[in-house]
Amino acid sequence: MIKAFMLALLMAWWAGPAAAAEATTEPPQQVLVLLNMPAPHFRPDGFYSGGYSDSVGRAARRRAAAALARSYGLHMATDWPMPALGLDCYVMDVPANLRPAEVAQRLSLEPDVAWAQTMNVFHSLGHDDPLFDQQAAAREWHLAQLHQWATGRGVRVAVVDSAIQADHPDLAQQVADRLNLVAERADSAELHGTAVAGIIAARADNHVGIAGVAPLARILALRACWQAAAGETLCTSLSLAQALSAAIERDAAIINLSLGGPPDRLIQRLVESALGHGIVVVAAVNRMAPDAGFPATLPGVIAVSDGAPPHGTRAVGAPGTDILTTLPGSRWGMVSGASYAAAHVSGLMALMLDARSRDPAFNGKARAMTAADLVSGPDGRIDACASLVRSSPSCGCSCGPAGGPDSLARR
Repeated sequence: MIKAFMLALLMAWWAGPAAAAEATTEPPQQVLVLLNMPAPHFRPDGFYSGGYSDSVGRAARRRAAAALARSYGLHMATDWPMPALGLDCYVMDVPANLRPAEVAQRLSLEPDVAWAQTMNVFHSLGHDDPLFDQQAAAREWHLAQLHQWATGRGVRVAVVDSAIQADHPDLAQQVADRLNLVAERADSAELHGTAVAGIIAARADNHVGIAGVAPLARILALRACWQAAAGETLCTSLSLAQALSAAIERDAAIINLSLGGPPDRLIQRLVESALGHGIVVVAAVNRMAPDAGFPATLPGVIAVSDGAPPHGTRAVGAPGTDILTTLPGSRWGMVSGASYAAAHVSGLMALMLDARSRDPAFNGKARAMTAADLVSGPDGRIDACASLVRSSPSCGCSCGPAGGPDSLARR
């Protein structure tokens, strides 16, 4: 019976149409130039400078950016205001005969420039391999027992990823808001984002598919990435920055970053801004990097690996191998990788925030949660039950021996 079920799943995996391929994964020949907005101050017309209504100031900064582009032989591609950081961002195309890193270094010395940087490329950290054997996270974390106490009700989780199939049978009514930040590409369902969203918040008790770690959480589907050649998922500095800014503006409680790439000053500033707003930021560990990789290595970010975390890192381990989840085309199938381990922890943090918000000890004003609120075993893998109990000291519940059937039993 189990073998027949698995065969059906694998057939479902391959039955869907092939994803559109992207020919290259090289970083764009572009730089991002950041100009400071003026400090906000009162104006009699009711607007404040430094925001979206500062049309005169923006026009002046755009002229300054255009002058810089001309003097360096660049072409202005687009611009984007970032009130969250007090900056305007200008994207400039760099001719093929120039090196973007050198251009960015020279631009950073200009008096009107806060800084300039190359446009980086980020990628997902998972294998999306359907041939692994099934390993249900519901068994390892005893989700049925956890859901007796918390379901993530109303917690807004920003999934910064590729396009999510919002009408998937297990994701219908789970997506509270959608934003496509790679508008030049077709906004069709993609594997990575759909799989991550299902792990976090697939509907429970709907007679189909799976149950997410936090089945009553609300997903903010922020498409900053796209599916490229061979199923790889890619994002850029600009698209990720726009998504992070949107997550902050839309009052996300958790931001899930199932991706990794080179150190990026703009992304770092926005992650720091999110943390400063009390938002939980969860990121996948890159095992190929010596320090868990960026942005997982940033202080305050919860770094997550699939299985036991790499030695010498501050990461935590979560289920990330043989994970059954939602796939485009209203299907289900197996995925593996740190991307999906991070999604589990985002779901668990939603449960913990839900539990804490109802805990009388916090009077509905729970402080922001961090990696210190998670309980891990000697191998670094998260004990989900003990973490939930720690998040809500007044819950009157306890974990059974070794997470047994009486996990989260009431004391």
